[in-house]
Amino acid sequence: MRTAVLSEPGELAVEERPDPDPAPDEVLVAVGEVGICGSDLHYYEHGRIGDYVVEDPLILGHESAGEVVAVGDEVSGLESGDRVALEPGVPCRRCAHCKRGEYNLCPDVTFMATPPDDGAFAEYVAWPADFAYRLPPDVSTREGALCEPLSVGVHVARRGDIGVGDSVLITGAGPIGLLAMEAARAAGATRIFVSDVVESKLDRAEERGADATIDPREEDLGEAVARHTGGEGVDVVVEASGAESAIAGSLDAVRRGGTVVFVGLADEAEVPLDVLDIVDNELDVRGSFRYRNTYPAAIDLLADGEVDVEGIVDFEMGLGEVDAAFRRAMDPETVKGMVTIEE
Repeated sequence: MRTAVLSEPGELAVEERPDPDPAPDEVLVAVGEVGICGSDLHYYEHGRIGDYVVEDPLILGHESAGEVVAVGDEVSGLESGDRVALEPGVPCRRCAHCKRGEYNLCPDVTFMATPPDDGAFAEYVAWPADFAYRLPPDVSTREGALCEPLSVGVHVARRGDIGVGDSVLITGAGPIGLLAMEAARAAGATRIFVSDVVESKLDRAEERGADATIDPREEDLGEAVARHTGGEGVDVVVEASGAESAIAGSLDAVRRGGTVVFVGLADEAEVPLDVLDIVDNELDVRGSFRYRNTYPAAIDLLADGEVDVEGIVDFEMGLGEVDAAFRRAMDPETVKGMVTIEE
């Protein structure tokens, strides 16, 4: 089968590898579409993310969906011909985190395209059936692949306890920020503000229903939010950019007693925060890491037409053009690129 393999930073090429054989509890999936994620781009450009280093050739890609072509002997509930979305993280199911239901925090998780585990830029993937979710007829394969970033948004909304009538600021209008906006709206938020420094991304956020957008290069983030909220601040801030200024500004934008959820990854692990601000305003400050138990909800939201994931896609290219696709995806104005896996 053909695969897209990263051998060195900036060196992504199509290589032939043997077709995988599904284990008894796995399904073999002919991959249809794969989204290009920011983590893929980071590995492509730098060869590492924190402690995760690409030391051996690695197949990238973890936002995927396709068609089941074979099932293991122990698999029930799925059969050949089913279209499925693949949840890319498979936990150990034995550790304390897994037993508490926090399987996204499992220290022994196998996660697609995270060294040393290969990903989904391949014609076929063998994957545990428990983490393959059947797609209904009215949910496209592309939408199935984008259940992954949508799941990040759903988990963010849950971490922020976003509910009916809440006001929300989302800093960063990339794929996660835009889909967090969708998830927040579906959770009941009635006023959503989005900030970014790329004008075209702010335009995209407005087109997708943001109540107002903020360019922090032109206006102080806290002052802008105060103007939109009668001086009170928002109930929840979702920081999805990783920018140090946005991280610090999130404390100025949230109301007293509000919640800040950090999901964007900063370039530096340590970013100053005003602890007195957190204490005095009794803020809840939370992290959001990947997701858990979100794929069924994401698929239901898509099936009901409650969210739009295809609207964030700027382009699609074939597997044979994967290197060019990655270079195009690195353009700051690009929100999401897709790679189709041709027969």
